[in-house]
Amino acid sequence: MDTNKFKGTNYNDWLRNLRIVLDFENQGYVLDKPLPTVLPEGSSLEERLTFDKWLEDNRKSAVSYWLRRPTRFKSNMIGWTMFP
Repeated sequence: MDTNKFKGTNYNDWLRNLRIVLDFENQGYVLDKPLPTVLPEGSSLEERLTFDKWLEDNRKSAVSYWLRRPTRFKSNMIGWTMFP
């Protein structure tokens, strides 16, 4: 993981590596697809499971993103939330 950290000049390589990891973990879609709308009352079990999976995958991908950032950039993200 340390060899693929963002250094400021390697954004394209860093993003490609992040996408590879997230795609391998079947979580890359959260970078490209918006959060499903808030579930209306009476949503089906399938809709609730899909919504919950998106939230969980978004959380995991945000943690992966956080771990791959250098310390000097993490300090700029105090108060930043991983959750919608």
